[in-house]
Amino acid sequence: MKLRCVVEHITYQNPENGWSVMKVKVKGYDNPVTLVGSLLEVPVGSVLLVDGEWKVNQQYGNQFVAQSWEEVMPATIYGIEKYLGSGLVKGIGPVFAKAIVNKFGLDTINVIENDIDRLKEVPNLGKKRIDKIRESWEKQKDIKNVMVFLQGYGVSTAYAAKIYRHYGKESITKVKDNPYRLADDIWGIGFKTADGIASKMGYEKNDPRRCRSGLLYTLNQLAEDGHVYAGPEQLVATARELLEAEEEPIRQALSDMITDKDLIQDNEAVYLPPFYYAEQGSAKRLTELLASDQPQIAAEPETEYGNRSADIVYDDVQLEAIRRALETKVMVLTGGPGTGKTTTTKGIIEAFKARGKKILLAAPTGRAAKRMSEATSMEAKTIHRLLEYNPKDGYKINDENPLDGDVLIVDECSMIDQILLYNLLKAVPPTMNLILVGDIDQLPSVGAGNVLRDIIDSNRIPVVRLSRIFRQAQSSRIVMNAHAINAGHFPNISNGRDTDFFFIKAEDAEAMPEMIVSLVRDRLSRAYNLPANEVQVLTPMQRGTVGASNLNILLQQRLNPIGASLSRSGYIYRQGDKVMQIRNNYDKSVFNGDIGFISSVDVNEKRLTVTFDGKPVEYEQSELDELTLAYAITIHKSQGSEFPIVVMPVTMKHFVMLQRNLIYTGITRAKRICVLVGTTKALAYAIRNQTVSKRNTRLKERLNFSN
Repeated sequence: MKLRCVVEHITYQNPENGWSVMKVKVKGYDNPVTLVGSLLEVPVGSVLLVDGEWKVNQQYGNQFVAQSWEEVMPATIYGIEKYLGSGLVKGIGPVFAKAIVNKFGLDTINVIENDIDRLKEVPNLGKKRIDKIRESWEKQKDIKNVMVFLQGYGVSTAYAAKIYRHYGKESITKVKDNPYRLADDIWGIGFKTADGIASKMGYEKNDPRRCRSGLLYTLNQLAEDGHVYAGPEQLVATARELLEAEEEPIRQALSDMITDKDLIQDNEAVYLPPFYYAEQGSAKRLTELLASDQPQIAAEPETEYGNRSADIVYDDVQLEAIRRALETKVMVLTGGPGTGKTTTTKGIIEAFKARGKKILLAAPTGRAAKRMSEATSMEAKTIHRLLEYNPKDGYKINDENPLDGDVLIVDECSMIDQILLYNLLKAVPPTMNLILVGDIDQLPSVGAGNVLRDIIDSNRIPVVRLSRIFRQAQSSRIVMNAHAINAGHFPNISNGRDTDFFFIKAEDAEAMPEMIVSLVRDRLSRAYNLPANEVQVLTPMQRGTVGASNLNILLQQRLNPIGASLSRSGYIYRQGDKVMQIRNNYDKSVFNGDIGFISSVDVNEKRLTVTFDGKPVEYEQSELDELTLAYAITIHKSQGSEFPIVVMPVTMKHFVMLQRNLIYTGITRAKRICVLVGTTKALAYAIRNQTVSKRNTRLKERLNFSN
């Protein structure tokens, strides 16, 4: 049975599988009809021709269940007005949609399609707006062609705008030629989506193009898990399981890719080329810096540092760090909270300043750079900004155009991945001193590599580890408990009026979300006189009742329930929402992990603006999958950040992620107050679990080999 309808309201969408529940208007029915099915990214106002059947749901009543559907042009006055007013066509909002339909009636679509200049007959519709409508209408036609084409192969229309933006009018030709290129070229479209298209196009399981794409996908998945390379047997076995293909064609594809330099094999390790050159090049650069014959600065007597500031007296280890910084070309300074990393860094800065040296400061993220600036009273830049990166030209500061300065101090180095380290080292001239600062006991970088640990474990680079907890820090239970956990001891969870660390016991994981919402919205914000959106929930995982996804939905409903909004992939993005960027976008100069607030939403133009640290950034609706709500974020995503108040669930529901360095990292993100919610059993399990997933990296070996 076929049903023609206009989408009036989207009740629910599951971004994982596209399952949607929506209210639609159907001719002959007085009330809206419930339509269910895989209808992801069908916007309000769309006119659909749906093939399906009526079914009675015991809980929700009569529903029309869609089996297949297509979007068609509206044929009624109501449908045309709803369609044009939905924001699909830029330049036409609800007001102008009504005015245009009042003027042209059922002929509206024909006028826009074939004689658009007649729109000037509509009052207050000027030439600029008509030109905007013309451009948008033509673009929509192209996008719709892509949508129709992809839909024929079972692909959600969610990807049409992305594909069109990347390939333009060549979209259909490119996809027909090789659908697997989608996985290589377009962020958000993975191998499995491309493989689904290819399968319906008739590609065989052992097709060389499929095997090639499967191998690339496998290596990229391993990179997302932190691995810089894969062993050949590991790679073939994993790809074979993914592809359900025969072993021989996979091995042949691997051999061809190595021959063609699409992959690089080095001593039983298979690399994507960028990772190979980054790892090899980083070892070479660090070794060259160490071997530089540039004369270093002789350290002066200890009294110089102890007397530089009346209120700072450095201990012996801090003095050693300052001397090492002056006397060696490369040095690592590491230590936990309260051990004086910041104070020591300031001492290093003062020592170099006293010698007239030009000092540059950098950190991997905007938040970490901001914290560094506040601590040192000097400008600190993100590494990307320091190296003047842009998508068109890459890194403008590089080996041919190096950094201009005498000393480079980089903070939060545990966050630096292998690719970023290499680009940074390329920009460091032989005359420059490099000081790497970070907490080695935190989680490793989100990106591939384990560079800070590899550099320390190589024993090639001088390392100073601060371990003494200073008296002023000893009054903080956050600091003392973090060190206790790091040492494998159970922390002090006795609570108390004057403490900055609380443990709230909660045995029922199902009741924990409401408890967390109450803490954020009411108890903590009221007790410490802070806006609720400054209370940050950190959680080990995305999924589950106390995972970031579910908590974000609940917190959004309680903290920011009304206001202008746009939806994408089943999520709502509302003015005032706290959001996080989840991929590097060099065009917008926003990066994975950056947190901001939605400052405005233009429903008519289908775009919104997010303000990141005072900088406004615009997003089209089709780009909103680069954002996620950030009332709750994973502990991994919190690296390099610091929040006034942290609330962190600790439950056995997350047992696969419960590790000592994860809990340690989460606690050390809290600047003022840390609240753990959960069970002592889960906390004890995490503290005992010192298992750190081994990453496939060879930077340590390459540094030793180059000795």
